[in-house]
Amino acid sequence: MNSPSLSLDPRARQLLRTLISRYIRDGEPVGSQTLARHAGLEVSPATIRNILSELEEVGLLSSPHTSAGRIPTAQGYRVFVDSLVQVKSLGEGEAARLRAELPSGAGTQALLGNASELLSAMTHFVGVVSVPRREQFAFRYIDFVPLDGQRVMAILVFADNDVQNRVIETRRTYERAELERIANYLNAQFAGRSLADIRASLLRDLRRAQTEMEGLLAESIELAEQALTPPNDDVLLAGQTRLMGVQELSDLERLRELFEAFARKREILQLLERTIRAPGVRIFIGEDTGLAPHDGVSVVTAPYMAAGQVLGVLGVIGPTRMAYDRVIPVVQAAADVLGAALNPDAPTP
Repeated sequence: MNSPSLSLDPRARQLLRTLISRYIRDGEPVGSQTLARHAGLEVSPATIRNILSELEEVGLLSSPHTSAGRIPTAQGYRVFVDSLVQVKSLGEGEAARLRAELPSGAGTQALLGNASELLSAMTHFVGVVSVPRREQFAFRYIDFVPLDGQRVMAILVFADNDVQNRVIETRRTYERAELERIANYLNAQFAGRSLADIRASLLRDLRRAQTEMEGLLAESIELAEQALTPPNDDVLLAGQTRLMGVQELSDLERLRELFEAFARKREILQLLERTIRAPGVRIFIGEDTGLAPHDGVSVVTAPYMAAGQVLGVLGVIGPTRMAYDRVIPVVQAAADVLGAALNPDAPTP
């Protein structure tokens, strides 16, 4: 769909910018008298009313039944964020806070969790971070610890210093010496290679094996296939309850639907994956988010990178009436700082 902003004259653009900015700030429908005082245009309230009517006709504004003022539609917000919003610079204090709480060298999981918490705290909305797939990181070391019955704990250490413990179910009970032998084999043969590469290599070796190694490879396959499979926790969320105080999302049924989407996480992951190859900040408004309730939510996202590779996406989920001029630089800076923390050799942003 072509943006209506392409056909707006300068006066209409200025009035739309002022109206949406005032509505974001105050949460109240904006009338022509208010715009006459604050838009900085030498035009009469009558002229302003005519322009507002035209903006309503093209779907950028709407008129609540209880007020003579107008509020932006989702399409109006889209024009605003695409061409009218004046993004503020991130304050040095906020930039310093991001660098201090996302330090280089910390474990990946800790950094991701801190990033989602920071985004929530700094914007007062929901912070969200997609977790990099473990296939993107080199495997460094594995160990197996026997538990009760046919359960084994796999301890994996990755090249980014992340440590993961995964409890896996096996077809039979393994002795500690057997587990040590399998771990030694995996560590000797595959350290420094990606998980996907390890699984593919084990499967190739198993097909070729015609000697006494076949038994060891078969046992390695069983443990490695489960231990090296990524877990399902692929999105980290923080601050969901902050939305309970948002005026536009105060309806309990709408909040319930949104919290169910948070609980499923799948919709959120799909939304983030839509942005992973697009550089810079992207903004999804209303039904574009794929979240419920459609008409009240916006998502601001940016990919984070290390060593030239996109690892994931982070962002903020909040009401459409959010201060985009402030949220956008927070999201972009958080992506830059997180990427630098995951890539210690990169220059500090």
